Amino acid sequence: MVPDPEAAARFYGAVTGWGSRDASTPDQPYTLLTAGDRPAAGLLPLQPTDMAKGALPGWIGHILVDDVDAAVARATALGGVVHVPPRGIEIGRFAVLGDPQGAVFAIFAGAVPEPQPIGTAGHVGWNELAAADWLAAFDFYAALFGWQRAEAVDIGPLGTYQTFGLGGPAMGGMFNKSDAIPRPFWCFYIAVGDIDAAAGRVREAGGQIVNGPMEVPGEAFVLQGIDPQGALFALLGTRATP
Repeated sequence: MVPDPEAAARFYGAVTGWGSRDASTPDQPYTLLTAGDRPAAGLLPLQPTDMAKGALPGWIGHILVDDVDAAVARATALGGVVHVPPRGIEIGRFAVLGDPQGAVFAIFAGAVPEPQPIGTAGHVGWNELAAADWLAAFDFYAALFGWQRAEAVDIGPLGTYQTFGLGGPAMGGMFNKSDAIPRPFWCFYIAVGDIDAAAGRVREAGGQIVNGPMEVPGEAFVLQGIDPQGALFALLGTRATP
């Protein structure tokens, strides 16, 4: 969600190679971002009235569920909050929630494209939660979605980085944020191939790199950045060996 979706489409197109096309409905402007011929993400206009209430530009991850209304009921029983109540759209039904520590996410039930293998260029390859208390956060998401712990990695002063999945390959991780980060949030890593080339494209397109590129387990490299409208994003890639 950004004030200027057209500018965002140009920025992410330059950085990730995404194409874009209009997918608006009579009630809602919407820009679909595509990797090749497959949907990869979307852009919604962030209205001035929303920003006046404290909404900031940013990405919202959508988690597939069987029944949105039932998932909302479970989430609130577990201490979550409802930011946007269940709402029907042409391709399904969704709601926007917050976990008990304040991280925002969405749930969706309906028609979705076939998921791509983790690391497929142009698609989100990793989902990361910077939590106030990752142990409590994991319990919430595990109870809500059935997520399971995978590998736990020691990350020094920040403690443990706990990866998670649904019984198959890990699809994300959680850790305790530093005091310098004001509130818990989800961060999504877009697979881009060569990480150094992608870093160059970020700078050329007017973005700011705030961390990285740095190596992570699995012979991968990541960076986190801020787009020209202030939204946090992250990239996942590889580095050519000399």
